[in-house]
Amino acid sequence: MPSRTLTPVFGVTNSLSGKAWHWRGGNMDIADNSASLENDIVTQLLLSRGVGQDDLERHRSPTLRTFLPDPSEFQDMDVAAERIAQAILSQEKITIYGDYDVDGATSAALMVRLLRMLGCDAHYYIPDRLLEGYGPSGEALVKLAEQGSSLIITVDCGAMAYEALEMARDAGVDVIVVDHHKCAAELPKAAALVNPNRLDESDFAASFGHLAAVGVAFLLGIALVRTLRKQGFFDGRAEPDLMSLLDLVALGTVADVAALHGLNRAFVAQGLKVMSRRNNTGMAALIDASRLKRAPICSDLGFALGPRINAGGRVGESTLGVRLLTTKDAEEARDISAQLSSLNEERRAIEAAVQEAAEEQIAQQHNRAVIVLSGEGWHPGVIGIVAGRIKEKTGKPSIVIAMDGDTGKGSGRSISGVDLGAAIIAARAEGMLVAGGGHAMAAGLTIEAGKLEEFADYLDARLGNTVARAQASQSVLLDLAVTPRGLVPSLVESLEEAGPYGVGWPGPRVAVGPVHLIKADVVGTDHLRLIVGGNDGGSIKAIAFRAVETDMGQALLHAAKGRKLWLAGRAKIDDWGSRPAAELHLEDAAWAD
Repeated sequence: MPSRTLTPVFGVTNSLSGKAWHWRGGNMDIADNSASLENDIVTQLLLSRGVGQDDLERHRSPTLRTFLPDPSEFQDMDVAAERIAQAILSQEKITIYGDYDVDGATSAALMVRLLRMLGCDAHYYIPDRLLEGYGPSGEALVKLAEQGSSLIITVDCGAMAYEALEMARDAGVDVIVVDHHKCAAELPKAAALVNPNRLDESDFAASFGHLAAVGVAFLLGIALVRTLRKQGFFDGRAEPDLMSLLDLVALGTVADVAALHGLNRAFVAQGLKVMSRRNNTGMAALIDASRLKRAPICSDLGFALGPRINAGGRVGESTLGVRLLTTKDAEEARDISAQLSSLNEERRAIEAAVQEAAEEQIAQQHNRAVIVLSGEGWHPGVIGIVAGRIKEKTGKPSIVIAMDGDTGKGSGRSISGVDLGAAIIAARAEGMLVAGGGHAMAAGLTIEAGKLEEFADYLDARLGNTVARAQASQSVLLDLAVTPRGLVPSLVESLEEAGPYGVGWPGPRVAVGPVHLIKADVVGTDHLRLIVGGNDGGSIKAIAFRAVETDMGQALLHAAKGRKLWLAGRAKIDDWGSRPAAELHLEDAAWAD
């Protein structure tokens, strides 16, 4: 493969979004007679994403067999498995304490379903986002103990729950923490704490720090079944089908925006196959409620299924997601899915109002390295989504804080290369936050109103240089270039063979051109649709979502129709017509003359 050149692709140093264009890896400029090269595209995509020549086959079709680590390599994994096995054999009451987002719901559902397969009537508890906030509450843990639970397993939370776990310990209940959020040097007192992001983990285990909590829970499931097998538990009874739980792992992994490389990519690739079989009653109902007429693909998990599960925790009843994903009653599953779809529509309306109010403050923050926005009465259930939108709009890490009198709850989203979670943990250690934690790309916090300015200044001082370096290194990375006639369905299908794609394993970005503008108009409220033609006589449709008010959108809407352009984006299949056609989901554009 040719080495990556620093020379801008097609001479684009300042696109309509203000970025330079570079090859992600190797020159993949493909003309419209590219059929003979399509079989090699997958190899090129894998190589450009860092896969070595000797490791291509393992990544071409990612399976658990080739990517799964030995769970015993993780700190406390065997301790946790032994304690859960003991509880099963002694018929103790076990409660799963989950977070209210998709990762928390899928992690909790996975543990509940597995324990029920093992003959244990597992219970679950999901805190109310508004009344209880994030993470285990000591009061809730003690109450669960009083109700008879002798073992509580927290999933997707607990890594920083010092006081809550201390209260549980004093109440005589064992707590096992299964988490993936960043840890401090001192760990809370737990019967076991399984987390690849523990600071005392081995280098091998730490290399799995990109796992979502549901992935860590799956590894614990493997360890648990192995422990029970050694103890003769399965003599005369069938072992549980762990692979049947991979649909939950895939959904939680994608929805939590976990990096899709290595084991995560295998989880999602295999989980999508499990999901297509529709054996999970609740998952099947969720797919139907999302109006999918085909088997889900990776993007559906993040944009169709995940938001519905999230809506329960954000603006509705926090237990709806776990109830849906654990039920075997088809009618109940349909009812819950319909309720989640309705809540998702309500969430969208609330989100739009908060986003509008938040964007009004951006101008006052233009000198900040990290955007910190706050407002009284903003719904805390949507601030994470709004923070993500602000991050995309500004290109900077962004934190949105919902104030309620003297305190506020905030959620942040970061850009590649900036570890926001570590900065939040450090700010908490400095006494600026009541609570806070997270991982590199996302974090949450609780803050007193009087500390807002100090906190914003602290983030500027700590992250300013890092943000500047990250922004300076940003460019539009291209995987291949075609003329309009070369953008055909068979090419799109070839590109998909190197998936599934997501954070850490970016989808292929295709350049198309040079083209001239045939038509540009607005569809919906703020989407831009283009029809462009090339010198080869071909034409394609391109659409840029939420782009009308951007600099790129305005430039394209008012561009002279004779002017030549390069377009860059994701190639997709448009199957609305009588026969499928390829189209471009536009992400950037540049003048070609």
